Amino acid sequence: MLVDSHCHLDRLKLDKYDGDLSRALAAAAEQGVEKMLCVGISLENREAVVSIAEQYEQVVASVGVHPLDVEAGLASEQDLLSWAEHPKVVAIGESGLDYYYSDQTKALQQESFAIHLRAASQAQLPVIVHTRDARQDTLDMIKEHGNEESAGVLHCFTESWDMAKAAMDMNYYISLSGIVTFKNAKELQDVARKMPLDRLLVETDSPYLAPIPYRGKPNEPAYVKEVAQFVADLQGVSYQQLIEATGENFHRLFSKA
Repeated sequence: MLVDSHCHLDRLKLDKYDGDLSRALAAAAEQGVEKMLCVGISLENREAVVSIAEQYEQVVASVGVHPLDVEAGLASEQDLLSWAEHPKVVAIGESGLDYYYSDQTKALQQESFAIHLRAASQAQLPVIVHTRDARQDTLDMIKEHGNEESAGVLHCFTESWDMAKAAMDMNYYISLSGIVTFKNAKELQDVARKMPLDRLLVETDSPYLAPIPYRGKPNEPAYVKEVAQFVADLQGVSYQQLIEATGENFHRLFSKA
């Protein structure tokens, strides 16, 4: 099963589909995409994300506050636990740490991340983790506040093999986006080659980071096929093997889906 394990359907550029999200999802289905995880990033977009999941059978959702959205408002543990009771909410996040774009809000990001990790542990749901230029702090916080049983995923992974190994040692999965197809992503491609198949996910992170040959254009779930094919080639396995493995991994991690 081909799954887009991380996308932002409420933010897709739908000009080519005359503003119709259902047509974008139909285009994804034509490429074999059977399931999509629409990810929450703020207090403001939570209702939109959950509403999309309610409307479309093939879509599930997550709830959380992105580290670059923390100044607009934090979710409490009780907020997250309440929202997570929705039958189509399968994960907490995305949350995490991003010191690349904002190192002025480190303390607030860390407070928010700890809240998400604790809420996910209590709800027995996985955490979707965004991390950039915060390798050790991210791992330390997962270890301190997270739950190895419900675990989570480092999404849109762009970090080192050592970080990937450390996360996998805590039962986390690694998700690769279109960045892995970029010509200058040699270190990430090396990580992709080394990744055990039973710990891999693929995603678009659409509408951002479209893979080659669509780089520079708005991304969409249909393009996860390009990511999957590229990773299969790096791994030296067939496309079918890759999508079966990543599909099984998705449902093992996001078991509520």
